[in-house]
Amino acid sequence: MAAFLNTLIQQASREQREVVFLCIGSDRSIGDALGPLVGTMLLEAGVTHRVYGTLEEPVHAFNLEPTLKAIKRQFRQPLIIGIDAGLGEKEQVGAVILKEGPLLPGRALQKMLPPVGDYHLTGVVNYLDPLPATQFLNDTRLYTVRKLAKTIVDVIAGAG
Repeated sequence: MAAFLNTLIQQASREQREVVFLCIGSDRSIGDALGPLVGTMLLEAGVTHRVYGTLEEPVHAFNLEPTLKAIKRQFRQPLIIGIDAGLGEKEQVGAVILKEGPLLPGRALQKMLPPVGDYHLTGVVNYLDPLPATQFLNDTRLYTVRKLAKTIVDVIAGAG
C-alpha cells in the first residue's frame, strides 16, 4: 500500500499537483474519530503534505463542503486522498482499505455528503448488524481506532 501511495505522490509531484490528505470525522464519537486522529498523527509525524482534519480542527458533516471549496480555491488540481472510518463485515474490522475514486462520507449513516478525493483510505472500525449504524460507531473500541490510525500514518509516512 505504501509503495502504491508513493507512486501516486511522486506522479502528483511530477505534475506539480499538491497532495492533500483530507481526514474526515468527529472527535465526539470514538468510531468516527479515526480521521481527525490520523490528521493529528500525520502532523506530529512531520508529514510535509497538506493535512485537513485534526482533533483540534476536525472536518465533519457540518464543515466538509466549505473545506472542499477552500481546498479547490487554494490549489490547482490537488491530489486529494480522503481518510475516514468505515463500517464493514465482522471479519473486516481492523482492515485498512485503499481505493481509487472518491470517498462517500456518512454513507453508513445515510447522510448525503459530497464525495471526497481522487483516492481514499478507509479504516474499518466496526461492523454493521441489525442495530442502527450510529450505535456501532459509539460502541467502537478506542484501541481499534488508535491501531488503525497508527497503521494509516505508518503507510503514509512510508510513502513519503
